[in-house]
Amino acid sequence: MKEPLPSAQRASAAARQAGVARLLAIMARLRDPRTGCPWDLEQTFASIAKHTLEEAYEVEDAIRGGDMDALRDELGDLLLQVVFHARMAEEGGHFDFDAVAHAIADKLVRRHPGIFSDAEIATVELQLASWEQIKQQERAAKNAAAGAKNAKLAALEEVPIGLPALTRAAKLLRRAEREGLGDLAPSAREAGALDEATLGDALLALVSRAQAAGLDAEDALRAANARLLERARDRVK
Repeated sequence: MKEPLPSAQRASAAARQAGVARLLAIMARLRDPRTGCPWDLEQTFASIAKHTLEEAYEVEDAIRGGDMDALRDELGDLLLQVVFHARMAEEGGHFDFDAVAHAIADKLVRRHPGIFSDAEIATVELQLASWEQIKQQERAAKNAAAGAKNAKLAALEEVPIGLPALTRAAKLLRRAEREGLGDLAPSAREAGALDEATLGDALLALVSRAQAAGLDAEDALRAANARLLERARDRVK
């Protein structure tokens, strides 16, 4: 039997639960059909999806800036998006916030057998390998349940369309390589002259080259954007 939590830890856990309960109650009030906020009541999963993405990017900006106050606020904004989606799902009879929390808790336990079971996983490399193996098992079970006929294709098709294009390209290329389809990316020579279609192929070829060199195309473009902004600042001084 586990030892009871010390009183200080019990108080901290209660405070965390109170904070989540307060947020859920506020969201429920905002979505009340009779007395709620008109704007909140008009929203759907689709209408707030873009806000969810924006909040995730703002979290990243706060991290890159090393601003802990901003990070606290932006994490709150991102949590609100989770609570908002969960509330709408609960109203539709699908699931609630508690189900979301339990689902991710179950996933973390399942994907860390070295922590929550007797499995011996002593290094970061072994943990990453175990994580990927478990993900593949989960993906195979999901595809089997959905009647997917081609596991290789399913692995690529589940990469989210809503990702930034360069990020999605890199993820697709990594999945393709892992599934034995690493020759799908066009070469820079194959991309040819630049029109709308071949420009995309040229960009995909560059992402492939970046990955082969151990570089991240998204980070490289961010750095190039920062250099462009710095040159603009120098120009207008």
